[in-house]
Amino acid sequence: MHGRPRRPAKPEDEEAASAKAAKLRDLQEHVLRNHHSRTYTKEAIGLSFKLLEINPEAYTAWNYRKLAFQHNIKELSDPEAIRSAVDDELRVVEVALRQNPKSYGAWYHRKWLLNQKLSPVDSKREFGLLDKLLKVDARNFHGWNYRRFLARFMGAPDEEELKYTMDKISDNFSNYSAWHNRSILLSNLLIQQRKGFESKQKIFSEEFELVTQALFTDPSDQSGWFYHLWLLAQTSTPDNPQLIASWPCNGTKLSSSLLKEKADQNTHSSIWSHSLKERTVPIVLYFNEPVKGLNQSSLKVKSDLDFGKDIQWMALSTTDSGYSNCWTTYLQIANECSSSQQYSVEVSIPCSDDIVSRSGSNHNSSVHFTFTMELISNDTQDIDLFDKPVAWNCSESLQSHGKCEHIPFDQLKITSALVEEDSNWHFESLSEQIDLFRELSDDNSKFVKLTLARLLLACAATKSRGRSLIERKGYCEEALRYFSDLIHLDPSHKQHYEDERSLVLMDKLTCDMETLMKHCSVSVPLNHVQFCRLSLTRIGFAERLMWVQVLDLSHNSLRSVEEALQQLVSLNISNNHISNFTALEPLTKIIFLKALDLSFNEIGVHSIDTTRYICSSPFSHKIQECEAFVECQKKDINVEEYWDAILFFKSLKLAQLDIKGNAVASKENFRTLVMTLIPSLKWLNSECIN
Repeated sequence: MHGRPRRPAKPEDEEAASAKAAKLRDLQEHVLRNHHSRTYTKEAIGLSFKLLEINPEAYTAWNYRKLAFQHNIKELSDPEAIRSAVDDELRVVEVALRQNPKSYGAWYHRKWLLNQKLSPVDSKREFGLLDKLLKVDARNFHGWNYRRFLARFMGAPDEEELKYTMDKISDNFSNYSAWHNRSILLSNLLIQQRKGFESKQKIFSEEFELVTQALFTDPSDQSGWFYHLWLLAQTSTPDNPQLIASWPCNGTKLSSSLLKEKADQNTHSSIWSHSLKERTVPIVLYFNEPVKGLNQSSLKVKSDLDFGKDIQWMALSTTDSGYSNCWTTYLQIANECSSSQQYSVEVSIPCSDDIVSRSGSNHNSSVHFTFTMELISNDTQDIDLFDKPVAWNCSESLQSHGKCEHIPFDQLKITSALVEEDSNWHFESLSEQIDLFRELSDDNSKFVKLTLARLLLACAATKSRGRSLIERKGYCEEALRYFSDLIHLDPSHKQHYEDERSLVLMDKLTCDMETLMKHCSVSVPLNHVQFCRLSLTRIGFAERLMWVQVLDLSHNSLRSVEEALQQLVSLNISNNHISNFTALEPLTKIIFLKALDLSFNEIGVHSIDTTRYICSSPFSHKIQECEAFVECQKKDINVEEYWDAILFFKSLKLAQLDIKGNAVASKENFRTLVMTLIPSLKWLNSECIN
């Protein structure tokens, strides 16, 4: 471990280890017996001490001592006796820490004791203990975590703690824990606007200079690089959450007139008005960072349309945290009409303390946008858009024919003078860093290349779409080269670099209308987007694709679908690396999805698919009892084998599904499962279902 060679065990070592194990087992049995019988005598507590002296990771022994301490302290009334009991317990922790300075149980027990607030805390003793420990191991993150706890508990000024981190960094630039603690303290001081920390620009300029000295002193050390990454994130992102895109966009006109002229078969021409045909229109809001708190009080929707019921906002996230970049609501139109009529919808998001980001900052930029809708007349309700299967052909590039009205997809912008001033400072600071690290550039330094790539992308993000487009694309091109180099230079992290490269490529492809048009079909304005054979492993920048209804992502290397694009009606992700239905969970949130091509992926290849347990989707850790399981059991379908498929398909209302070329498609009863759970299905693997 840590470069020390393993030496063969000697016979006497094995005998000593065997004797120690026997003693440990005997102590554990005694402690467990006392724990179950609630025996809190001096002798019984002494046995728990002997156990912890040998093995500080015996969590049951720590829990037993907590109960024993609480039981016995009730019998004490003299302050000195109480203080003595607390000191004795603190000494037990110190003995355990001498055995293992990184014992979770020991450090937690010490925090628990102080939180009881039974006697005054000797701050000199506590900080002195930490000083001794951090001199032995300056990077012990348990000790640093306890120091943060102690500083808060004792009310120690953050400014003093910041000086302490500087002392430790001066002793050794490689102290990652000190850099980490410094980032926490600086964040607090800047949020509180403490004296001397009013100017974010001044503080971060000084911090960039500090960490740059560390990096140029020892470019091979990782600690400074991680701190530089944190600084970069603070410099290139706004202080508060902002709405960056919406669907419908401001000024959009949604029309259903195309339904009256049914398109040729096997095309997508009629799909544009599909949501209006179903009298359900989604409003989708996309923020620059995950937020929570969107509701009827924090967001107003006004219209002369009758929505029939209260508007509920839903977070489109694959986790249960309540935070999400993307939020949606579905307007259920209750109006009756015999002919086409136009209605306007106004959406207002005022400055609100209810909308909060994960970092605790509030949405402080009011936004207002308006769009219009033309309702579908009753004589168009019987139009069937999927009376024949959708045909995909990614071998031919999409062509634009004639003129069309472009869908405005630019992000909503905040244009206050302060934001513009900050943006200029961000760009200047980032440019200085790029010039500086290019001097340090080394063909064999992955950290230099990675940092330069991230700096370039931050510069690209700072540039608005209307300005310096050529320069923006130049940043993306250079970043792509760095990630390509990193894939070969650091193969152990190849998957991460491929994901980053894919995001950069998506940024480049979607950052302006001219580039995006090369991948769009305009038989109906910009409804069909094709990103085939681009070696994509991730799809990013969903805020620029929220208007897309037909999306072709075939022949890439995708392992999951990350964003729920609420306008999607047809999706082709054939010939990718999807290995389980868990990775497709975001698709269950798309209520208009009718055609899905999953053919020639890797679903069902592995008999034990471990990826389902590490995927962020709730599918991977929560099985809900539902009617779908009962229906499948009635048809002798193995629910335990197909639980993720059942959870996936039960939420879909597809008219067309292609899943051939996957191992799961040839399994017993799978076809029955699909037809049972999707009664609306008309086409399965291009075959008509009667």
